[in-house]
Amino acid sequence: MFRNLRLYRVTGDWPASEEELSNQLMNVPFKPCGAFTERSAGWEAPVAELPDVLARRVAGADLFRLRSQSRLLPAAAVNEALEERVAEFTSRMSRPPGRKEKRDLKDEIHAELMPKALLKSDRIWGMYIQSERVLVVDTASETQADRFTDAIRSAFGSLPMTPIEFKEPIAKLLTNVFLGQGPTTFLPGRECRMLDPSTGSSSVSWLDIDLSDASVQKHVRDGLKLDRLAVNFDEVASLVLDQDCVIRKLKLIGMDQVEDGDALDEDPIGLMDAEFVLLSGVITRLLGALKKQLGGYD
Repeated sequence: MFRNLRLYRVTGDWPASEEELSNQLMNVPFKPCGAFTERSAGWEAPVAELPDVLARRVAGADLFRLRSQSRLLPAAAVNEALEERVAEFTSRMSRPPGRKEKRDLKDEIHAELMPKALLKSDRIWGMYIQSERVLVVDTASETQADRFTDAIRSAFGSLPMTPIEFKEPIAKLLTNVFLGQGPTTFLPGRECRMLDPSTGSSSVSWLDIDLSDASVQKHVRDGLKLDRLAVNFDEVASLVLDQDCVIRKLKLIGMDQVEDGDALDEDPIGLMDAEFVLLSGVITRLLGALKKQLGGYD
C-alpha cells in the first residue's frame, strides 16, 4: 500500500463524512468487463471485510481504491487467426482479400475472441489528508494518476485539484541535502539522478553508492543538476524525492512490526487501520517539513 506517490492540492469541497464520501464514489462503482468490453474502471471497497463501503476514514484521512479491469487479447493471437481467415477467403474467392476486406476479417476475429480473452485487474490506492487538503495517489505514473483523478472527478461531478507545488523549488532542497547542507530532518540516502542542463535530456543515475564521496559530489559542483535524490526523513521513512515532488520507493521505518499483525491478533480491519494511520501520519509530517523548508504551498 502506497509505495509511489503523486500529490495534488484539492481546492474544491470534500465530503464531510466517510458515509458521504462512500456515497459519492458509488456514482462510479467498479463493474467487471462485459463480454465485448475491453476495459472498465470504478471504485471498490478498500477493506474486503466491508464490501459495501467504498471509503475508510481513520484519524483525519480517507482511504479508497480504484480498480481497472481489462481483457488481454494478444495481437499475435489475432494475427495468427487472421492468417487462417485470409487463406480461407483466398481459397473461396480465388483471390486474396483487399485492404478493406482484410480489415473486416480482422474486426470479425477480434469480436469473436474478445469474450474468450483473459481478464486482468489493476488497483490504485488513494488517500485524502483532511488537514492538508491533499490527495495522495499511489503511483509514480502520470498516466495512471490522470486515470485516478479523472475517476474522482467523474464520481464527484467536478473536483478542482492541481499537482502540489511549493513557493520555493524542491531542486534547491535536494541539492542542499545532497551536499550535506540541508536540514537534519532530511539526510541523503544512497541513490540520485543528475541531469545535464546543457542538453536537457542526458542523465546519469547513481544507485546504492555513498553520495557523500567527493568524486560523486564533484559532478553537481561542476554543473550537473540534481533532480532526484534518496533521502531518510526524520528517522521515520526512507524515500526517493524528485524535483516535481513525486515520491518513489517510500518505506516506513518500523512498518514491518505493524504488518506482522501480532499486536492486533491478525484482525484484518485493525491491521489495515493501524498501517493506514502510521502511513498517513508520516506523509502529513513529510508535507509539514517540506512546507517549512520551501515556504509553504504555492
